[in-house]
Amino acid sequence: QVQLVESGGGLVQAGGSLRLSCATSGSIFYTITMGWYRQAPGKHRELVARVTSGDSSNYADSVTGRFTIEKNNAKNTVYLQMNNLKPEDTAVYYCHANVRRTACAPTPSEHWGQGTQVPVSS
Repeated sequence: QVQLVESGGGLVQAGGSLRLSCATSGSIFYTITMGWYRQAPGKHRELVARVTSGDSSNYADSVTGRFTIEKNNAKNTVYLQMNNLKPEDTAVYYCHANVRRTACAPTPSEHWGQGTQVPVSS
């Protein structure tokens, strides 16, 4: 079993900052990518930021220059530093991991956290 537990969400004013954390646990042989997605009310879930095992990262255009994704391999944790938040960043933020659970696993498996709310007031 693989578990992803997010923390750090909460109400913030526009222009403010938040740092989300996602701690992973369970049986993981190799982490391919970890990332953050978000889903605003009435909208589809979208990729916010993702980092690979080789530390290559990519971001949604709407957050480039404001958000930074980082991972700490020793702590099996990924972070999302969000600066200059805007009301349009309001959403539930989900942690995502794409992993190989064992060396013999034929395909990767995807795992999601429970989500953390980030309301941004204007």
